[in-house]
Amino acid sequence: MKAIILAAGRGTRLGDYAKGMPKAMLDFAGKPLLATQLKVLRAAGVNDITVVTGFASKKIAFDGVNYVHNPDFATTNMVESLIVARDELKAGALVCYGDIIYEPRVLKAVMKAKADAVVAVDYDYLDYWKARLGDEWENDTESLRVVNGKITELGGSNPSAKERQCRYVGLLKFSANGAKLLLETYYAEKRRHWESEKPWLNSPSFKQAFMTDLLNAFIARGNEVRPVEIERGWMEFDTADDYEKASAWLADGSIKRFFDPRTLA
Repeated sequence: MKAIILAAGRGTRLGDYAKGMPKAMLDFAGKPLLATQLKVLRAAGVNDITVVTGFASKKIAFDGVNYVHNPDFATTNMVESLIVARDELKAGALVCYGDIIYEPRVLKAVMKAKADAVVAVDYDYLDYWKARLGDEWENDTESLRVVNGKITELGGSNPSAKERQCRYVGLLKFSANGAKLLLETYYAEKRRHWESEKPWLNSPSFKQAFMTDLLNAFIARGNEVRPVEIERGWMEFDTADDYEKASAWLADGSIKRFFDPRTLA
């Protein structure tokens, strides 16, 4: 199985913790987030790994990894980073965000799923979200609805409690057929929206499309996206506050409420 790690982003909101380096190179528990992902992937037998670079690309230099570069990283988003790796995606692949870490059990659950398109979703995320964001946690939630074992919509802002059934993690898998259908969706939407600066679904524009909106368009074309249900076992690093809280939890041992620290050893 192949894996594509989207690591083109700049960690602006991480402040000095990621100053001058790609977000995926943020040091946590003595190693970059990307190094932790590579370790977990390789332990699961995933050795054909492509990293999509962007900002400060020369600072990502791991042995045994393929690299492709998104030259437009500053004006695009996750979707365009995935598209620059389309040749790797075509055979089917895991797709991993570069600013997360996940336990081996989470990865294995996604790998075992038998569908053309699957997405890891956390049904037990609220304690982590509240600990991470405090009183402001409801201001950083997204919709994710599952009906009859299929995701029907995701990524909408300011959702009601019923609309946020679970949390999108940033770990996906596509079969070869799923990748084909996803690329067909992308190019169909690109023909219609690439030149427009208007919002596209929940994204600022098509050029800055969120992955969740590409999945929404994929679903709208009659394709299925299946959830892989997990309970905790992952973490996201988006802001300096995220990093400081996670570091404090690691230091006092309370991180085990959300994430198995043995993964970081």
